[in-house]
Amino acid sequence: MTNPKHELYAQRLNRYVTAMRNGKPDRVPLRPFAAEFTATYAGYTDQQVTHDYGQAFDAVIKTCAGLDWDAAVPNMVYVWTGLTQASDLRYYAIPGIDVDPNVGFQYREPPQDQAWMLREEYDELIEDPVGFLYRKWLPRVSGEQARGAYRRDVSLVKSTWAMANYFNAFGPQIQRMKDETGTVSAICGMLKAPMDVLADKLRGYLGLAFDLMEIPDKVEAACRALMPHLGHVALTSLDPSQQIPIPIWMHRGCVPFISHEHFNTIYWPTLKPIVEAIWAKGNQTLFYAEGKWDAHLDAFAELPDGAIIYHIDRGDYRYVHEKLGAKFCLSGGVPNTLLAFGTPEKVRAHCKELIDTCGGAGGFIMDASAIMQNDATVENVRAMTDFTREYGVYSGVPSVAAPPAVAAVRPPAPVWPMGKVPPGACIAWEEKRSELAGIPGDAALCKRIWEDVDSLAYYYIWHMVLSF
Repeated sequence: MTNPKHELYAQRLNRYVTAMRNGKPDRVPLRPFAAEFTATYAGYTDQQVTHDYGQAFDAVIKTCAGLDWDAAVPNMVYVWTGLTQASDLRYYAIPGIDVDPNVGFQYREPPQDQAWMLREEYDELIEDPVGFLYRKWLPRVSGEQARGAYRRDVSLVKSTWAMANYFNAFGPQIQRMKDETGTVSAICGMLKAPMDVLADKLRGYLGLAFDLMEIPDKVEAACRALMPHLGHVALTSLDPSQQIPIPIWMHRGCVPFISHEHFNTIYWPTLKPIVEAIWAKGNQTLFYAEGKWDAHLDAFAELPDGAIIYHIDRGDYRYVHEKLGAKFCLSGGVPNTLLAFGTPEKVRAHCKELIDTCGGAGGFIMDASAIMQNDATVENVRAMTDFTREYGVYSGVPSVAAPPAVAAVRPPAPVWPMGKVPPGACIAWEEKRSELAGIPGDAALCKRIWEDVDSLAYYYIWHMVLSF
């Protein structure tokens, strides 16, 4: 028997992809990035949806079913604190353990003199990023690693299996969204800019700010060393159907966190090639531009038409539309403060301005400015949802036809240095091969299996950096 939700899913997928390719679907798609808001809607605490991803998945299903969105993230409360507790990651405060159960998980910025990477260790990171992460970074960020060999080894096994279980649970969750609610999974994969990784997980923001002023050459070299690895993780996690975009969570790379000079000489040159490589594969990147990035719109406009979807947070949506609207789909723009403290009438009025300004010719997706947490009220989110569905209509005739194609001619993928150990590996096969007396059997088979298994350790450490 045909599942009626699957036809609805096909219509929504067409609507979503058409808009992302800067086309005009039947109406403006709804794709709210809802994190702890799903707990509010479904009746859970923040501790429940953060510490038990099964309850987080259920909250997403209930929210999608109740609000009837076109696309959503399978779990926007992306940090599963069951895993972070297994390693005792020192940069997280866990709801119900470190903070109140009705408060979302918190990042803990390290004191400048206790950064997870010391200034004098730049050269080690530059020479071998993966080796540095395992030898120096992980023992520092994991409290369990400091509690003796037994606790260290057990925590490594626990967190590895926990990560595998968590990531493997997303496939069934995406299928649930399709089968039970007809909702499209909004994003696929993971990407961060090299400089943001330095600020977030290695030097801390204050440490990086001083480094940019005092040793900018080292910062640039570190970003260039990180770039091929972050690019590899991104390129190997793309949607094979080329429909769902990969997100990049952007926050500390804009003025005034860094200067125009450092954006132009370090941040953008080590991010742009990754985005170009993604586009060369036929996939779009969702620029989730947290904060205000208006000073850098001309740089983003250098990218080929359709290569990105640009998400508006605190930028001027009129100015963003003027600078980027002809080239790229835009999304977001509904202030989170409005969803938390405004009225349904004010929400509807703002959504009308957004649709009139950014969505008149298509190429616009309705969403909050930033990830929705538990301060957004259900009545205001419902007002955004219902008004968009009623007012943001182009033809009103849903379609399951193929959306506009991505550009047939795309620039070739950029080539970047591979470093001491190539991206995708912790211990290169050549090193392992030199340790073996001989291989009387199939050497190619041995090489393939070694590299396949070695890559599991590679992705573990990078997802600890990027996803947790």
